[in-house]
Amino acid sequence: MNKKIVVLGGGTGLSTLLRGLKQFPFDITAIVSVCDDGRSTGVLRKEFNIPAVGDLRQVIVALSETEPLIEELFNYRFSTSSDLNNHAVGNLLLAALTNITGNISDGIESLSKVLNLKGKVLPLTEDNVTLMGKMADGSIIEGEHNITQYNSKIEKVFYKDEPVITPEAIKALKNADLIILSMGSIFTSIIPNLICKQITEAIDESSAKIMYVCNMTTQPGETDDFKVSDHIKLLNSYLGKRKIDVVIANNGHIDCDVAERYSTLEQKDPVILDEENIPENIQVIKSNFVSLEDGVIRHNVIKLSSYIFISML
Repeated sequence: MNKKIVVLGGGTGLSTLLRGLKQFPFDITAIVSVCDDGRSTGVLRKEFNIPAVGDLRQVIVALSETEPLIEELFNYRFSTSSDLNNHAVGNLLLAALTNITGNISDGIESLSKVLNLKGKVLPLTEDNVTLMGKMADGSIIEGEHNITQYNSKIEKVFYKDEPVITPEAIKALKNADLIILSMGSIFTSIIPNLICKQITEAIDESSAKIMYVCNMTTQPGETDDFKVSDHIKLLNSYLGKRKIDVVIANNGHIDCDVAERYSTLEQKDPVILDEENIPENIQVIKSNFVSLEDGVIRHNVIKLSSYIFISML
């Protein structure tokens, strides 16, 4: 029987990890934060009063076992002078299915059958949630897009109104063999799952190990100057009684020219693995996970997923 893995996150980090995990014999459940409010997703949220569909679209595409053309179709954005401008086809389909079935979870379930998903995709909540950010300068900023664009460091995030968590997400966490906090935007993709009391309580009730796949680069305004140990401390501060058991971190070299470009243009720097500052009770899995895709630093997801698979044997 395949091991049950529950992965929490959102956006590019979660979808990237899932592309690797689906190649291995896992029973995968992805719990996706739904607080994005930018671009096409933001427009559809206001129009139909639905949770954010953009990150859900990325995760669904990552887990699908269909032809590459379908992936291209789902991610295709219209470029036009009409109201369709910048809308992703997959976002429109998810919005339509939400209206047809009555809720986003049933909409995803219907789409999952069509796309032959290798795993289950669950929204964190059915609510149209608004993420709030308390910034280093004391400002309170409303909306994920505004938080990430604001010119000050994020101190903490919280919801404008407490969301009701999807029951299937709670059940999946309690029954998991491994819970993974995915790489990705730590304050706007991962922590939005952990600021929900029902989620941390479900993790506390689970017997699964908690694993964190650490980012390879820092994120401006979120994790400036962070080492691996700093990421762990931050996430542990949001977890409940149970804390991170395993961290997977990169110790591979990032090309100097690429690192310089990231630092200059995006204010991102390589995350240093500082094992001496990581508590001894946390298992550290390290290797060279660096992969360059069109000049963009990514995890080698097949290698990463193979290490996760081996850790569960």
